[in-house]
Amino acid sequence: MERNNNNNRDPVYLQIIRYFKEQIAIGELQPGDEIPSRRELANRMKVNPNTAQRAYKEMELQELIYTERNHPSKITTDTKILGKVREELIIEAVDAFVTSVQSINVPVEELLELVRTKYTVQDDEEVKA
Repeated sequence: MERNNNNNRDPVYLQIIRYFKEQIAIGELQPGDEIPSRRELANRMKVNPNTAQRAYKEMELQELIYTERNHPSKITTDTKILGKVREELIIEAVDAFVTSVQSINVPVEELLELVRTKYTVQDDEEVKA
């Protein structure tokens, strides 16, 4: 479990939340899975324990995780919330993409074809690897 340091300007606690959301979206974390303690996460990701605490508190507010008294925190089993995680990540990616290409004035149909081609080529390359 490593923090993604790709020049992300988001606060570290938000990067941690995004990491968990990505792990949920790709199926690495399943509903009901236990997650590391706040202290363990802080050690693994080399962040301040208060940062880990803030990330966990926010994930609890978003109902991504829940903590029962004297038990490890777990990923929610609420399928609506889990479905929204994937949708949120897709929308974020599309928004960033659209923002970056709008200034080029590429016609939508051309853009869709370029995305379709690139996406298919990447899938083919991953299968070969």
